[in-house]
Amino acid sequence: MGSSDGRASTSAAGARFAVVGNPENRRVTLFADAVRAAGLPGPRLVAWQDVLRDGGAGFGAGEIVRIDSPGENAEVDRLLRGEGEPTRVAGSARWYAGFVTALGTLRGGLRLDDPDDLAVLFDKRRCHAVLDAAGVPVPASPTSGPGAAPVHGWDDVRALMREHRMPRLFVKPAHGSSASGVLAVESAGGGRIRATTSVERAADGALHNSLKVRRYDREPEIAAIVDALAPDGLHLERWLPKAAQQGRAADLRVVVVGGRATHAVVRTSRSPLTNLHLGGSRGDLDAARQAVEAAGARWSDVLGVCERAAACFPRTLCVGVDLLPAVDWRRAAVGEVNAFGDLLPRLTGLPGSGAEGLDTYAAQVRAALHHFAPQYPEGTPHALARPGR
Repeated sequence: MGSSDGRASTSAAGARFAVVGNPENRRVTLFADAVRAAGLPGPRLVAWQDVLRDGGAGFGAGEIVRIDSPGENAEVDRLLRGEGEPTRVAGSARWYAGFVTALGTLRGGLRLDDPDDLAVLFDKRRCHAVLDAAGVPVPASPTSGPGAAPVHGWDDVRALMREHRMPRLFVKPAHGSSASGVLAVESAGGGRIRATTSVERAADGALHNSLKVRRYDREPEIAAIVDALAPDGLHLERWLPKAAQQGRAADLRVVVVGGRATHAVVRTSRSPLTNLHLGGSRGDLDAARQAVEAAGARWSDVLGVCERAAACFPRTLCVGVDLLPAVDWRRAAVGEVNAFGDLLPRLTGLPGSGAEGLDTYAAQVRAALHHFAPQYPEGTPHALARPGR
């Protein structure tokens, strides 16, 4: 088990890590820094580009293997989605199929991320259904679970809005991430409709990701965007009114490591999309905790919702949970569970979490050493201790 300062204990000194990722990505760099800070050799890096071109990769029986994001690399994106501009929104279904296939080509090692869990986490419809079945509070959705409605385009979205009395909803690509292709849709009297999104529609109709959040007020334009996204699969969720800080919509990203909520950040925005890369900014976590307690709820219960969500994926060490606090701060629902939701540089652990003074990567290294330390040559009692396939 790692010591309280994040360094490896003597019993774990022989542990070796490997990372499947993009070498230039800061996620890989930050995790490698955390491994070295624990007094261990830097992890062996297996590039996603090599995995995809070579048809897989193998790992030693004692290697602790972290799967990291294949994003933010143009060549890897091309191998997964095919030719085209990296900024394009289309192609997420092909990306998903390629990613899941690639996970199956990784052989051996002790995995920190389960391939089956990742396949669910990257399908919003399946993920929502798993959470709902486990009793985790989630926004209502007609596109997950038994009897899920297919969505072939805007006409289906409009019909489901009427049928389920959802005048405000989020339309999400089933296999998207980082708010790519997400539309916050709201209808009003007189048939008026508006969508807020980071999607930029080019003159030729092609859809691209943008760092600028924009609004579309003409239904034909909104319909064209949804119709273009629909072949990759769409997930619909009721738009829940969220809490606010200083007049800005607020939600939380909570990182859960080894089943415990260890890190949290409040995200605020003037738009419905709170992602930090889309102009959102960090809010006041202490103020959020105080608002929860002033409303008569317990902060531990709020974090507990995130831990219950993570428990649906027991063979994956770390997930990032997007938590949607209600307007009164008394209740909260889970909007997303992110496989690669730990990129919160310089953020240290929550008081009482056991990760005080550690960033998200150091917390994972310590947890991995605890679960996969060499003193357990036959495996560990924790659910994560299943050898890679």
